[in-house]
Amino acid sequence: MTGAISLLGIPHDENSSHLRGSADAPALIRRELPGDAHSSWSETGFDLTDRFLDHGDIDFAGAGDPWERIESEVGRALNAGHPLISLGGDHAIAWPVLRAVRRRHPSLTIVQIDAHPDIYPAYQANLRSHTSSFARIMEERLADRLIQIGLRTLNDDLRGQIGRFGIEVVEARHVSEGLRLDLTTPVYVSMDLDGLDPAFAPGVSHREPGGLSTRQVINLIQGIDQPIVAADIVEYNPSQDLSNMTALVASKLTKEIAGMMLKTAPG
Repeated sequence: MTGAISLLGIPHDENSSHLRGSADAPALIRRELPGDAHSSWSETGFDLTDRFLDHGDIDFAGAGDPWERIESEVGRALNAGHPLISLGGDHAIAWPVLRAVRRRHPSLTIVQIDAHPDIYPAYQANLRSHTSSFARIMEERLADRLIQIGLRTLNDDLRGQIGRFGIEVVEARHVSEGLRLDLTTPVYVSMDLDGLDPAFAPGVSHREPGGLSTRQVINLIQGIDQPIVAADIVEYNPSQDLSNMTALVASKLTKEIAGMMLKTAPG
């Protein structure tokens, strides 16, 4: 399929530190993608009708390490040759996803939109906690740069980790309307829905007031001028949603990321 975007559901939330529920998200985000009430076009001018090559959801029912299964299934989806959007699940899944992505991209920048940096050394003795995924990612050098946008929960321990890994941070209070990123490599977008203010995305496990608007997030994504080779959209918790609002936002962001993947594709 020429000009396709691969889609993979990763319904896993066993490493959430507060509330479970994001494992139920992929099906509900998918449901909104072709909805008659919404446009099938991205704002950047791409009709996404029949553009998604859906690889289904990873099945975690069997025996084996979930991380090995995620890495393997992401690798299989990437073998189709198209940019990939993974639908979580909690943010812990970014670590095994990026293991598979990094093998195909020796130069890579992560643009993470999030209320939290997710770089604790561990949380509740769990090295796979969703609060620690980017510590593991940076320890394994799964990206050359990590840019975190929208943070508003920093403490001294987290600031120490930011310095340790050389992470570039734009806190929510410093996000300006004209923010543009200086990017020189292919990009992985990691979209934690709690990066948005709860007014726009109430259906998350860790609501943190003072976040970005949907418009600000879309503008940031549309400002990326390097190929977007993969992305995740994570931490949608349907049990906390209001009137399906966050599912709609997640679907909108899926379409806008897909549109930018098509726009920035080499050649």
